[in-house]
This record gives sequence, C-alpha cells and structure tokens, in this order.
Amino acid sequence: MAKQNVYDNETFFEGYKKIRDKEVNANILFEMPALFSLLPDMEGKCVLDLGCGFGEHCKEYVNRGAAKVVGIDISEKMLEVARKENSDPKITYLHMAMEDLGELEGKFDVVISSLAFHYVEDFSGVLKNIYALMNPGGKLIFSQESPINTCHEKGERWTRDEAGKKLHVNFKNYCIEGEKESEWFIDNVKKYHRMFSTVVNTLVDAGFMIEKMIEPVPTEEILEKYPDYDDNLHKPDFLIVRAGK
Repeated sequence: MAKQNVYDNETFFEGYKKIRDKEVNANILFEMPALFSLLPDMEGKCVLDLGCGFGEHCKEYVNRGAAKVVGIDISEKMLEVARKENSDPKITYLHMAMEDLGELEGKFDVVISSLAFHYVEDFSGVLKNIYALMNPGGKLIFSQESPINTCHEKGERWTRDEAGKKLHVNFKNYCIEGEKESEWFIDNVKKYHRMFSTVVNTLVDAGFMIEKMIEPVPTEEILEKYPDYDDNLHKPDFLIVRAGK
C-alpha cells in the first residue's frame, strides 16, 4: 500500500510552513475552530493524534488536561519541529505512517486527525485500526479536505469574470473516486477522493456511530475583516466529523 510523504520534500515543506506561519489562514479561521468545537472534555484522557505535524495540537490537548498524548507523523521534518517547539513530558512523538497503526500498542479515549485522511489510500483499513485502538465510548474527531475539493485534479478550479472575480467553482468527476494528482508547491501531490457517502459508510462499516459533521463557512465578522474568503460561500474547504465507538 502506497504511503505518501510529501512533507519531507524540501520545497513542499517550506511552502507549507510559510502558509502555516501566516497569522491568518484557512486553517486558523475555519478548520481549527470547527475541529476543537467537537472535542470532548479532555481532562485525564489518553489521546492519539494522527498526522500530528508540528505538534501544536498535541500541546493544546495537554493544555486542556489530557493525561497522555501520542502524536504520529510520517514526516521526520514535521516531527523535528514538533519535538523542538511543542515538547512536553506528557507527549510522545512517533515516526509512523497511519497505515501502520496496527503496530501501535495501548488504548486511547480520543483519536484526532487534522487534514491527513485525504492523503491515505486505505481509509477503511486505517479506520478499523483506529476502532481497535479505542476504549469503549471513545471519540474519533477528524478533518479532511471537502470532497468537493478532493474531486478536483487538473485545470482551473474557478470560473471568473473579466475582472478576475470568482463566479463559481468548476465541479466535475465527483463520482469518480480514488487517487487524484494535483499541484500544491510541487507537482503530482496525491490525494484520495471519496464521496460524502463513502466517508460516512466507511465509518459505519468500521463500527463507528456518526455524531456530528461540520462544513465551516465564514461568518459575517470574518467576511468584514477578510472579504477574500467569500469564495467559501460557493463551497466549503473542509469537512469535520465526530464519531463514537
């Protein structure tokens, strides 16, 4: 099974880091507030963060009272930053692909993944391993790119007027699932497109009960400060899900 690790590509890593270093980006405005809004009470919980990246979220879970946090990531570059900037005695960072979760020992009360599942080919296998690692009553909270986005591959994403204003999103091949190649800092970044129904049914087939789904959109306050984000009124960038065992 393919295990993609674009984040250890120097060009990709530096480009991604510049986006995350910005004071304002889509993750900060939309994805993170929605993801954190679905978290349970973290006091005393054992937490697993899949695709933990720079480790900011792991540190946040400790701040919220988590007793133990394990963060895994396939990227050594990401983990190097995490260990340097977001270390804590309660956090363990492991160099591991999500596809290898079956090798992980221990049980967890909360499993969280931020914007990583769309890089995973075997979504069903990963979910089954997560389910096996969770304590009864455990929660899985994850975000991914919206399926409206992951179906896009080549070509212009938007139709624009003569002044360059976005009129509508170019939407095609939604029902053709599987690997899609796109350009983001580098060529041939692989993402895996699944329809909404496939995301839901794969969770159900793995044994999960779906509790809530969020497709965050900009508030009037956000649009007043950052009007360029009005393109999120055409389509959401993210899908956030909470499911229980």
